[in-house]
Amino acid sequence: MSSSLDKLKALTSRLEEKLEQKEEQSVSVPKVTKEIEVSEKVPVSKPVIKEPETKPNIQADQVRKENIVRVKTLYEKLKIFEKSPDFNNIFIYKAMNLSGIGLKEEDFGEVREGKYIQIIAITYEPDKNGKKKAKNISLGYFGKAETLEPELKNEIIEFVLRWRYEKAFQNVEHYKDLIARVDKPSTTLF
Repeated sequence: MSSSLDKLKALTSRLEEKLEQKEEQSVSVPKVTKEIEVSEKVPVSKPVIKEPETKPNIQADQVRKENIVRVKTLYEKLKIFEKSPDFNNIFIYKAMNLSGIGLKEEDFGEVREGKYIQIIAITYEPDKNGKKKAKNISLGYFGKAETLEPELKNEIIEFVLRWRYEKAFQNVEHYKDLIARVDKPSTTLF
């Protein structure tokens, strides 16, 4: 199953490269999209300058669709639906972590002896004073680290990473929408 994680890492690298290329293209100088004919009788007007239209990155969209399909497959296989019955609601959570398995670079995929393996969703809810507090919600419990099958361990890791990947896409879209609001000269922010 480690090949699935390798594939995910490769997809992530390719997507990052495509996003960088797209950003470089959007920074380029605007092109003149209409030629102006000059006539002696008609006064010369300024050329119409328009931002080049960027086609949606079809490859990135395809990667995202494939990622969501795999997240849903793992959601069902790992029985996350038992704790969160609506698949679309799993993206409402602010973050997702694992207990009992390392996800940092230095301990990636290592199980922690004596620990229990859980997928933990994190949300923020107001307490009785209205102050936001982090709330951990267990989405899946998989027993002691020592008894975890390697294939199941990889699927658990893959689910969390792919969930984070989709969440990153959603955050990018959110900020693109906000920037688009700022870029429109006819609207005000407040």
